[in-house]
Amino acid sequence: MKAGYARVSTQDQNLDMQVTELNKAGCDIIYHETVSGLKEREQLYKCLNRLNKGDTLVCYKLDRLGRSTREVVNIVYDLSDKGVHIISLSDRFDTSTASGKLMMDILISFASFERNLISDRTKIALQTAKANGKKLGRPKYLNKTNVKLAKKMYKQGYKREKIREILNISESTLYRYLNQ
Repeated sequence: MKAGYARVSTQDQNLDMQVTELNKAGCDIIYHETVSGLKEREQLYKCLNRLNKGDTLVCYKLDRLGRSTREVVNIVYDLSDKGVHIISLSDRFDTSTASGKLMMDILISFASFERNLISDRTKIALQTAKANGKKLGRPKYLNKTNVKLAKKMYKQGYKREKIREILNISESTLYRYLNQ
């Protein structure tokens, strides 16, 4: 069986081109959805669960399978372990061939390398900003009225959980208020 999977992230985007290409590739069934890679992708999971040894998953582009390199790599390796082949139309590889497997490994290596570069650049930028005196993290906002109210409620015997609920603040913010 050849199963296709297509995904776009927002309603503003259109699935038609991906679905057309998956049909041209001879998919027996096509799963498609409009959902951010950060959210639950119900159709992807249905597709992955249906695939068995000897089946092929066809996608327009590999990044449609996951929100991160690690997730895509995990999906690829899980399918490979099940004996399922992967064809990426845009990336032009087919893991049922030796050259396709090599291409997949190269793409995964480059994606991993890119992720590491981004991580390194981010760390350097944060270190530089910190060295230049920039305060990092969320600014600490102290509402003087809420500080007084939190202290008063605490002295009156209110439980911390109730104070947090009433003032709509986190536990760390409550402790900061009480220590003012």
